[in-house]
Amino acid sequence: MNNNSDQKLSGKQKAALEREARLKAALKTNMKRRKSQAKVRSRAIVENTDCDRNLEDE
Repeated sequence: MNNNSDQKLSGKQKAALEREARLKAALKTNMKRRKSQAKVRSRAIVENTDCDRNLEDE
């Protein structure tokens, strides 16, 4: 946003844009965290499956 558009926006419009930007940033952070958690979970499942197979072989 540039200064000219800031002057034309009402207080409510400006607040709505700021809120939208905060929510967008929070969503991006949340999705990044969830993706990381999913990777860890999938690795744990693969490792547990491998361990179970090794036990069955014995």
